[in-house]
Amino acid sequence: MAAPGAAGRTTGGLRNLIRRPRPAPAADDERLVGELYREYHRPLLAFVLRLTGGDRQWAEDVVQETMIRAWRSADRLDTGAASLMPWLATVARRIVIDHRRYRDVRPPEVGDAPLENLPMADEMDGLLRKVVVADALRALSAPHREVLTETVLRDRTVNQAAEVLGIPVGTVKSRVYYALRALRVALEERGVTA
Repeated sequence: MAAPGAAGRTTGGLRNLIRRPRPAPAADDERLVGELYREYHRPLLAFVLRLTGGDRQWAEDVVQETMIRAWRSADRLDTGAASLMPWLATVARRIVIDHRRYRDVRPPEVGDAPLENLPMADEMDGLLRKVVVADALRALSAPHREVLTETVLRDRTVNQAAEVLGIPVGTVKSRVYYALRALRVALEERGVTA
């Protein structure tokens, strides 16, 4: 068993477990994970806490993933090294980097609270304008309403409107002119300007 603060060197028990050919018995796997945690958990957690900006939950997850990767790669670890900490630190750093990249690519998840305060286009204003314009159009004489319906609402030319209404082109032009003036006055009476 490693003495407290022994993270600077790989203990003999851990070295023997790492050297064992794979697949190792389940008891050896448990001992290997236990030795890794006993020897490197504290220093690795301290290192990862700095990488994660003090987020303990995230740091614990990174340490756990690092230990799992060490266990899976036990047959490739350098048992002659004075410490496995450099390898573990490199793996942990890569896990943190991968997580940040994944988080930056993926849009942030939010609850419904921010949506409640999101300004939305108020459809009532548009609806109110339509009602006011329709009311102002009803205030016009029938000939003025007909000529505006054909030229503005149905998007017809003066010649097309004259043909549909059965009146001369000059009459359509003058009615459009006077109908727009009358409509402007009717809208101003209802509080709509410009």
